[in-house]
Amino acid sequence: MRNVVLGSTLMLLSAACTAKLPPVEVTRFHVSETVAAGTITTSALGDTDGTTIEFRTYDAAVKRELARLGYAEGSNPAYSAEIGYSREARDRIAKSSPVTIGIGGGSFGRNVGVGLGTSFGIGGDKSRKTIISRLEVRLKRAADGAVVWEGRAQTEAPSNAPSAQPGLAADKLSRALFEGFPGESGKTILVP
Repeated sequence: MRNVVLGSTLMLLSAACTAKLPPVEVTRFHVSETVAAGTITTSALGDTDGTTIEFRTYDAAVKRELARLGYAEGSNPAYSAEIGYSREARDRIAKSSPVTIGIGGGSFGRNVGVGLGTSFGIGGDKSRKTIISRLEVRLKRAADGAVVWEGRAQTEAPSNAPSAQPGLAADKLSRALFEGFPGESGKTILVP
Protein backbone atom coordinates (compact mmCIF):
# COMPACT_ATOMS: atom_id res chain seq x y z
CA MET A 1 0.00 0.00 0.00
CA ARG A 2 2.80 2.40 0.93
CA ASN A 3 4.56 1.72 -2.38
CA VAL A 4 1.39 2.54 -4.32
CA VAL A 5 0.99 5.86 -2.51
CA LEU A 6 4.70 6.68 -2.91
CA GLY A 7 4.62 5.79 -6.62
CA SER A 8 1.50 7.90 -7.20
CA THR A 9 3.02 10.85 -5.35
CA LEU A 10 6.25 10.66 -7.37
CA MET A 11 4.26 10.50 -10.60
CA LEU A 12 2.29 13.63 -9.66
CA LEU A 13 5.44 15.51 -8.66
CA SER A 14 7.31 14.61 -11.86
CA ALA A 15 4.33 15.78 -13.93
CA ALA A 16 4.37 19.10 -12.08
CA CYS A 17 8.12 19.55 -12.67
CA THR A 18 7.78 19.01 -16.42
CA ALA A 19 4.74 21.25 -16.84
CA LYS A 20 5.09 23.60 -19.81
CA LEU A 21 5.11 27.28 -18.98
CA PRO A 22 2.67 29.56 -20.79
CA PRO A 23 3.93 31.28 -23.93
CA VAL A 24 4.61 35.00 -24.21
CA GLU A 25 1.76 37.15 -25.53
CA VAL A 26 3.17 39.76 -27.93
CA THR A 27 1.52 42.74 -29.67
CA ARG A 28 3.43 45.08 -32.00
CA PHE A 29 2.63 48.22 -33.98
CA HIS A 30 4.68 49.96 -36.67
CA VAL A 31 4.35 52.44 -39.52
CA SER A 32 5.91 50.29 -42.27
CA GLU A 33 7.05 46.75 -42.94
CA THR A 34 10.70 47.72 -42.44
CA VAL A 35 12.41 49.77 -39.81
CA ALA A 36 15.93 50.49 -41.04
CA ALA A 37 18.70 49.50 -38.64
CA GLY A 38 20.95 52.19 -37.23
CA THR A 39 22.58 53.48 -34.08
CA ILE A 40 20.45 53.56 -30.98
CA THR A 41 20.30 54.71 -27.39
CA THR A 42 18.00 53.39 -24.65
CA SER A 43 16.12 55.09 -21.81
CA ALA A 44 13.32 54.44 -19.35
CA LEU A 45 9.74 54.74 -20.58
CA GLY A 46 7.30 57.00 -18.72
CA ASP A 47 7.45 56.59 -14.96
CA THR A 48 9.79 53.57 -15.11
CA ASP A 49 12.73 54.14 -12.76
CA GLY A 50 15.79 53.87 -15.00
CA THR A 51 18.21 53.75 -12.07
CA THR A 52 17.27 50.35 -10.62
CA ILE A 53 19.12 47.07 -11.05
CA GLU A 54 15.92 45.52 -12.41
CA PHE A 55 15.67 48.21 -15.12
CA ARG A 56 19.29 47.55 -16.10
CA THR A 57 18.40 43.84 -16.43
CA TYR A 58 15.57 44.61 -18.87
CA ASP A 59 17.70 47.25 -20.63
CA ALA A 60 20.51 44.74 -21.20
CA ALA A 61 18.08 42.12 -22.55
CA VAL A 62 16.54 44.62 -25.00
CA LYS A 63 19.98 45.86 -26.11
CA ARG A 64 21.06 42.25 -26.87
CA GLU A 65 18.03 41.73 -29.09
CA LEU A 66 18.42 45.09 -30.81
CA ALA A 67 22.12 44.35 -31.47
CA ARG A 68 21.13 41.02 -33.01
CA LEU A 69 18.85 42.98 -35.38
CA GLY A 70 21.62 45.43 -36.37
CA TYR A 71 20.90 48.29 -33.97
CA ALA A 72 24.16 49.24 -32.29
CA GLU A 73 24.83 51.76 -29.56
CA GLY A 74 26.78 54.71 -30.86
CA SER A 75 27.24 58.42 -30.96
CA ASN A 76 24.63 60.50 -32.78
CA PRO A 77 21.94 57.78 -32.54
CA ALA A 78 19.31 57.46 -35.27
CA TYR A 79 16.81 55.99 -32.81
CA SER A 80 15.98 55.92 -29.14
CA ALA A 81 14.41 52.87 -27.53
CA GLU A 82 12.25 53.62 -24.52
CA ILE A 83 11.91 50.62 -22.21
CA GLY A 84 9.22 50.02 -19.61
CA TYR A 85 8.53 46.95 -17.53
CA SER A 86 6.27 45.84 -14.74
CA ARG A 87 5.81 42.82 -12.51
CA GLU A 88 2.80 42.01 -10.39
CA ALA A 89 1.89 39.13 -8.14
CA ARG A 90 -1.58 37.67 -8.36
CA ASP A 91 -3.08 35.04 -6.09
CA ARG A 92 -3.76 31.75 -7.75
CA ILE A 93 -5.52 28.73 -6.43
CA ALA A 94 -3.32 25.72 -6.67
CA LYS A 95 -5.04 22.68 -8.05
CA SER A 96 -5.07 19.98 -5.45
CA SER A 97 -5.09 16.32 -6.32
CA PRO A 98 -7.44 14.53 -3.99
CA VAL A 99 -6.13 11.08 -3.24
CA THR A 100 -8.30 8.47 -1.61
CA ILE A 101 -6.79 5.50 0.11
CA GLY A 102 -9.16 2.78 1.15
CA ILE A 103 -9.62 -0.87 1.82
CA GLY A 104 -12.75 -2.31 0.26
CA GLY A 105 -15.36 -4.25 2.17
CA GLY A 106 -18.33 -6.43 1.54
CA SER A 107 -19.73 -9.80 2.36
CA PHE A 108 -19.63 -13.14 0.64
CA GLY A 109 -21.46 -15.93 2.31
CA ARG A 110 -20.53 -15.92 5.98
CA ASN A 111 -17.45 -13.76 5.51
CA VAL A 112 -17.88 -10.08 6.21
CA GLY A 113 -15.29 -7.46 5.33
CA VAL A 114 -14.85 -4.05 6.87
CA GLY A 115 -13.93 -0.97 4.83
CA LEU A 116 -11.62 1.77 5.90
CA GLY A 117 -10.86 4.90 3.86
CA THR A 118 -9.30 8.30 4.01
CA SER A 119 -8.96 11.21 1.63
CA PHE A 120 -6.37 13.98 1.54
CA GLY A 121 -5.21 16.58 -0.94
CA ILE A 122 -1.75 16.88 -2.40
CA GLY A 123 -0.87 20.34 -3.58
CA GLY A 124 0.55 22.18 -0.63
CA ASP A 125 -0.10 25.87 -0.15
CA LYS A 126 -3.35 26.83 -1.83
CA SER A 127 -2.45 30.54 -1.89
CA ARG A 128 0.60 30.55 -4.18
CA LYS A 129 1.23 33.55 -6.36
CA THR A 130 1.51 33.93 -10.10
CA ILE A 131 4.01 36.54 -11.29
CA ILE A 132 2.91 38.48 -14.35
CA SER A 133 5.87 40.10 -16.14
CA ARG A 134 5.44 42.74 -18.83
CA LEU A 135 7.83 44.52 -21.17
CA GLU A 136 7.09 47.50 -23.40
CA VAL A 137 9.49 49.07 -25.92
CA ARG A 138 8.98 52.13 -28.13
CA LEU A 139 11.42 52.79 -30.93
CA LYS A 140 11.54 56.50 -31.81
CA ARG A 141 13.26 58.23 -34.68
CA ALA A 142 15.76 60.68 -33.15
CA ALA A 143 15.33 63.28 -35.89
CA ASP A 144 11.68 64.05 -35.14
CA GLY A 145 10.74 61.92 -32.11
CA ALA A 146 8.16 59.95 -34.09
CA VAL A 147 7.39 56.44 -32.82
CA VAL A 148 8.19 54.08 -35.72
CA TRP A 149 7.70 50.80 -33.83
CA GLU A 150 6.33 49.73 -30.47
CA GLY A 151 5.64 46.43 -28.85
CA ARG A 152 4.36 44.85 -25.66
CA ALA A 153 5.05 41.39 -24.29
CA GLN A 154 3.57 39.62 -21.29
CA THR A 155 4.09 36.25 -19.63
CA GLU A 156 3.25 34.67 -16.32
CA ALA A 157 4.81 32.00 -14.16
CA PRO A 158 4.31 30.53 -10.69
CA SER A 159 6.21 32.59 -8.13
CA ASN A 160 8.45 29.64 -7.27
CA ALA A 161 9.39 28.93 -10.93
CA PRO A 162 12.81 30.04 -12.21
CA SER A 163 11.17 31.91 -15.10
CA ALA A 164 9.45 34.22 -12.59
CA GLN A 165 12.85 35.72 -11.73
CA PRO A 166 13.44 39.14 -13.34
CA GLY A 167 16.56 38.12 -15.29
CA LEU A 168 14.98 35.11 -16.97
CA ALA A 169 11.71 36.97 -17.53
CA ALA A 170 13.56 39.90 -19.15
CA ASP A 171 15.37 37.58 -21.56
CA LYS A 172 12.24 35.59 -22.42
CA LEU A 173 10.13 38.72 -22.99
CA SER A 174 12.82 40.46 -25.08
CA ARG A 175 13.41 37.44 -27.33
CA ALA A 176 9.67 37.03 -27.91
CA LEU A 177 9.07 40.74 -28.49
CA PHE A 178 11.71 41.02 -31.23
CA GLU A 179 11.16 37.61 -32.84
CA GLY A 180 10.27 38.15 -36.51
CA PHE A 181 10.90 41.90 -36.14
CA PRO A 182 9.10 44.12 -36.96
CA GLY A 183 6.21 41.62 -36.90
CA GLU A 184 2.64 42.02 -38.09
CA SER A 185 1.29 45.37 -36.94
CA GLY A 186 -1.72 45.29 -34.63
CA LYS A 187 -1.84 41.51 -34.24
CA THR A 188 -1.43 39.73 -30.92
CA ILE A 189 0.53 36.47 -31.17
CA LEU A 190 1.71 33.81 -28.78
CA VAL A 191 5.45 33.04 -28.83
CA PRO A 192 6.58 29.79 -27.13
